[in-house]
Amino acid sequence: MDLLNKIKDSAKKYNKRIILPESTEERTITAADEIIKEGIAQIILIGNPKEIKNKAKELNLSNIDKAIIIDPKNNNKKEEYIDLMVDIRKKKGLTREKAAKLIEDPLFLATIMIKNGDADGEVAGAENATGDVLRPAFQYVKTKPGFSVVSGAFLMILKDKNFGEDGLLVFADCAVHPNPTDKELAEIAVATGETTRAIAGFEPRIAMLSFSTKGSAVHEMVDKVVNATRMAKEMDPSLKIDGELQADAAIIEAIGQKKAPGSEIAGKANVLVFPTLETGNIAYKLVQRLAGAEAVGPILQGMAAPINDLSRGCSVSDIVNLVAITANQAAGN
Repeated sequence: MDLLNKIKDSAKKYNKRIILPESTEERTITAADEIIKEGIAQIILIGNPKEIKNKAKELNLSNIDKAIIIDPKNNNKKEEYIDLMVDIRKKKGLTREKAAKLIEDPLFLATIMIKNGDADGEVAGAENATGDVLRPAFQYVKTKPGFSVVSGAFLMILKDKNFGEDGLLVFADCAVHPNPTDKELAEIAVATGETTRAIAGFEPRIAMLSFSTKGSAVHEMVDKVVNATRMAKEMDPSLKIDGELQADAAIIEAIGQKKAPGSEIAGKANVLVFPTLETGNIAYKLVQRLAGAEAVGPILQGMAAPINDLSRGCSVSDIVNLVAITANQAAGN
C-alpha cells in the first residue's frame, strides 16, 4: 500500500469534520463527493444550499446530500459567531457591524467554526489566493501554543528508494516564511518532526541544512542554523536532529560519515529543514522536476488547528489527498 492510501485509511479511523468553503467550485464539490463516498472525513460545505445542490445535480454527484451544508448568510449560530469574532479582535478595532459582514465570507466563517469547536480543519485555495485563505486563519485560529510561526512542509516521494525513509523525504519550509530567525527555524524543525510522525508515519531524522557542515564555513547564516539546531533540541529533546549539514552530507551515507563522523543523522536524514524559504522552495521544485518526485503539499504546520491551502491549479485527487492529510493532522492536535 502506498503512502497516500495509508494516509486515507488512517483518516477514515478518525472521522474528522473538515470544511470545504469553496463549495460550488467544480473540483472541490467533486472531491467532496469522493471523500464522502470513501468515508475519509465528514464534509462541511459552506455556501448557498440551493446552489450547492444544483451544482451537485449538474455534475451527477450522488453523495453531497450526506454533507453538512452551512449557509453563511442564514445559520442558527451566526450571532454566536459574530460575538466570538468581536471578542477575539475587539482590541484590533473590529466592530460588530464589520464582523456581521465578515462572517458571511466562507473563509472567515470556516475559521470561526473551527475556533468555536464546530469543525476540526479546513482545506481551501482552489479558487482563492493563499493570502485570502491564511488571513482569517492567522487572525482567529492563530498558532499553536509555543509556536510563533507557520510553515509549509512537502512530502517528497522519490523513485529512488535509497534516500530518506524508503524513498520518502519531508522538506520544510517550502511555502510560507521567507527568512526565519534562529528561533523560528527551530520551531519549523519541531513542527516538521510532528508532521512527519502524524502524516508520514515514521520517526523523523532531521538535518538542519546549510552551505557548511560542522564548521567548514564561518558566516552568520551558518550561525543561525547552529543556534536553531540547539534550540530545537531544547524544545523537543526526543527529536533526532543534527546540524549544520550540507545537503549531500545529510542524505548520502559515505559523505555524511566523512564530513560529520559520529553523527546519527548525517547520511541518514529523512527530514530536511532549509534555512530560508527560497532554498526550500527551489529545492523541492528541482527534486520534483529533475528527479521526477511526487510532491505532496504544502502541509501547513504550526497552526492551532489544521488549515491547508491548495494550489489554484489543483486536481480533484489533490483535494482528496489534502483533506485526508488535514484529518490526520486534526487527530494529532
